[in-house]
Amino acid sequence: MKDEMNRGYPNPIAKQDVVTLAHGNGGKFSAELIERFMLPRFANEHLNRLEDQATLAISSGRIAFSTDSYVVSPIFFPGGDIGDLAVNGTVNDVAMSGARPLYLSLALIIEEGLPFVDLERILDSIQKAARLAGVAIVTGDTKVVERGSCDKIFINTSGIGILADNIRLGADRIQAGDKIIISGTLADHGMTILTTRNKLSFENSLQSDTAPLADLVQTMLSAAPNIHALRDPTRGGVAMTLNEFAQQTGLGFALEEAALPINDSVRGACEILGIDPLYVANEGKLIAVVRAQEADSLLTAMRNHPLGQQAAIIGEVNAETSKLVTLTTLLGATRVVDIPVAEQLPRIC
Repeated sequence: MKDEMNRGYPNPIAKQDVVTLAHGNGGKFSAELIERFMLPRFANEHLNRLEDQATLAISSGRIAFSTDSYVVSPIFFPGGDIGDLAVNGTVNDVAMSGARPLYLSLALIIEEGLPFVDLERILDSIQKAARLAGVAIVTGDTKVVERGSCDKIFINTSGIGILADNIRLGADRIQAGDKIIISGTLADHGMTILTTRNKLSFENSLQSDTAPLADLVQTMLSAAPNIHALRDPTRGGVAMTLNEFAQQTGLGFALEEAALPINDSVRGACEILGIDPLYVANEGKLIAVVRAQEADSLLTAMRNHPLGQQAAIIGEVNAETSKLVTLTTLLGATRVVDIPVAEQLPRIC
């Protein structure tokens, strides 16, 4: 953490219930914020040095690097919160290259007045998520801004992973005839955020799918070394991800509505609210494009993993519908799944 540590002073935070601007001024309050809340949760040989950077030893291979910022509203929701979302989101972005995520940075922008009980809850989620994902938080920063300058707390995480030389994933490898696989049910996260934010209730409760996918990816690569591409369908959902693939490859992506795995509670909420689940964000799912010959073995391996039990082959790549994503409906009709014009629900991550 970038603020210097000052030892041997009274505990100023103990008298406070909320974060104040003084906690971001680089003085005693800032130092105590780090010493009391950050170091006990994230301590490791790199972070404990309290330098302005982490010096990391990297083994042979290539580095995968990603960064993302999280501004979700509300910050707490069924199935997770902004803390584990910030860890899992960046871990997953790194993992989609086939890399093993190792290190994260953590930057917090905290609004003046955030209760310490909420901050601790978020940090506990970050600690738990990082441990589950097998990553170390090795550097970071904390800023406090005036009330009204942000919504409670914003988080930025950057991640580094190691990628073996023999792993090559990307849209440029996708070929006609490839199968499209989704690792589980669609739209869980986005519909959870929408209903929680708007205080909507349904007979069956919704829950975010936020989860770290790196271990699932390694299981998949062991089962099917010739996976062509991986992507996690977050903002814009499956529709946006496949349209990106279509534009990059010039190929068509044909989906079967009957094959799409969707929880009944999500399906019901989407129908009531008039929302297409293909366009809704996911935070613990991935799309794999793989050679047809390896699709069945890959699907079996995914279903044997806790995060892939509901994996399904949902379509295939073709050369006929150039740069288009299409869906064959339950009635047998075919429609175009176009690029979303605008986010159906902003601030979902």
